[in-house]
Amino acid sequence: MNNPVRAVLQHLESARRAGIEQLPAIPHLEPVVREPAAPVLPTAPATPTAPATPTAPATVRRPAPAKPPTPTEILPMPLTGEPAADLQTLQGEVARCELCTELCTTRTQTVFGVGSPRARLIFMGEAPGADEDRQGEPFVGRAGKLLTKIIEAMTLKREDVYILNTLKCRPPNNRNPAPEEVENCRPFFERQLDILQPEFICCLGAIAAQGLLNTTTTIGRLRGKFHDYRGIRVLATYHPAYLLRNPSAKAHVWDDMQILMRELGIPLPKDD
Repeated sequence: MNNPVRAVLQHLESARRAGIEQLPAIPHLEPVVREPAAPVLPTAPATPTAPATPTAPATVRRPAPAKPPTPTEILPMPLTGEPAADLQTLQGEVARCELCTELCTTRTQTVFGVGSPRARLIFMGEAPGADEDRQGEPFVGRAGKLLTKIIEAMTLKREDVYILNTLKCRPPNNRNPAPEEVENCRPFFERQLDILQPEFICCLGAIAAQGLLNTTTTIGRLRGKFHDYRGIRVLATYHPAYLLRNPSAKAHVWDDMQILMRELGIPLPKDD
């Protein structure tokens, strides 16, 4: 390719030789220097845009569900004035009780009570045994059969009285109830007595008598006289199970039953 500057110079030289002294002014020409164009780089394929992660809805913090209340935390159902219906309601609460971990995990069932809901006389023992735990009724074993004979000797029937225990669950191996177990069951047997409103309570054994009367006095010193529980007259005597081991104590129990019979207005048997 010809150099453009050289071509212009040659043109001017030819004009001078032809006698042309002046030329119209022309813009000063300077070589145009072009910068090399930037190389076109291959375009990297566009990185696909990751789909936007859906925004998780705001977590609504709800309060944790409350722990089911224990029976002593449950407000007792108001009494309807119908003892049979109120006892049935209370029996359902007792059946759900889990206050004593050992007892509620070893029991077959709770043992509530049995008899007339309008009885004048209540017999109150200490706790269910193996037979009671199996059948769900208090005093049905050997001691229970002896209690039935005592009731019949008073010219009464089991259906005429009401029978319950201080504890509603059998202690393993028929051990004595622990003090805290008696306290856990206290709201139940106290409400049971509130519903029944008997005239007399006969406590069978030291645990029943001491638990009901809140005393540590021995059964030997408690028996033979009346005590008071919320206006109800309480008589304590030996437990039928104790009589099975100590038959000589039956005479003392019969003396106590005659005290009850006099107050109940039941004629005493005549001596032969």
